[in-house]
Amino acid sequence: MKKNFHMLIVGGDVRQIEVAKIFSKKGAKVSLVGFTQVVDDSIEKIKCGIQEIDFSQVDAILVPVSGIDHEGKVEARYSDGEIALTKDHLENTPEHCVIYTGIKTPYLTNLMETTGRKVIPMFARDDMAILNSIPTAEGTLKVAIEHTDFMIHGSNVMVLGYGRVGKTIARLFDAVGAKVRVGARKEADLARIIEVGLTPFHLKNLAPVMENVDICINTIPHLILTADILDKMAQHTLIIDVASKPGGTDFEYAKEKGLKALLELGIPGKVAPKSAGAIIAKVLVELLEAELN
Repeated sequence: MKKNFHMLIVGGDVRQIEVAKIFSKKGAKVSLVGFTQVVDDSIEKIKCGIQEIDFSQVDAILVPVSGIDHEGKVEARYSDGEIALTKDHLENTPEHCVIYTGIKTPYLTNLMETTGRKVIPMFARDDMAILNSIPTAEGTLKVAIEHTDFMIHGSNVMVLGYGRVGKTIARLFDAVGAKVRVGARKEADLARIIEVGLTPFHLKNLAPVMENVDICINTIPHLILTADILDKMAQHTLIIDVASKPGGTDFEYAKEKGLKALLELGIPGKVAPKSAGAIIAKVLVELLEAELN
C-alpha cells in the first residue's frame, strides 16, 4: 500500500468494518462513514461523518455491496441518519480516485459518466463471486433449518439458477442429504448438473415440476416465481430468494397465498461477516495494486 493512501468507506455492514480494520493494519489511512451506532474501540479513531471528509485527499471509495440507490443514498444500517454520495463529492476527488462497489447501479453509472471517475463492480469478478457464494450457501442452509420443521436431509430442494451462487448452494444442500433439483436454461449447465449427480430441469418447464417441493431457493435476479408458478406450490413450501433486490419472487402474491417467502439479502454479512469482509479486502487489495502499478 502506497504511503498516505486514503481509503474512504461509506456505509455497509459488519463486512465493511472488517475491511477497514484490514486496511488500517496495512498502513492505509481509513475513514469510516456511517457507523455511529457501532461501539468498537478498534475503529473509534477512524469513524467520522461524511461532512468531515476532505475528498481532495481520497484515493479510493468503497460503497456497500448493493451499490447506491437511485437517489444517491447509501445503505448504512449503523448510521444515525441518511448518507448520500453525490456528484459534488466525487468531483472534488483526485482524478485517479476509484469507486469500488459490489454491483454497478444506474446511479453509479451516471456518476461515472458525469464525473469521469472509474467505478469497479467487484462482484462482476469470478473469484469474488465464487468466494462470496460460500458464506451465501452456508447462510441459506442456516435460514432453511431455522424456518422449517423437517430435516433438510431427505427433503425435496429446488435451486433456480446454476450460476456461481446456484452451484455452491446446490452442492451444499446435496452434501447434507437433500434431494436436489436444479433449474437452468443453458444446455451446458443442464449437462453439468447431471455430471455432478444432481437432477436437472429446463426453466421453461418450471411450472410442471413445482409440486412436491419442500424448499425452493431462487438465485435468478429477475421475476421467475410468478403468481402462476406460485399457484403450483404446496402450502408448506419454503421460498428462500437470495437474488439481488428485489429478488425473483412475487412476494405480494406469495403472502396472499400464505406461502412463506423470504428475501435474504446480504447473507454473508449476517452469518460470516469476518470471513466475508476478508474476501472483499483480498479482492480490493488486488484491484488497488493493479490500479496503482
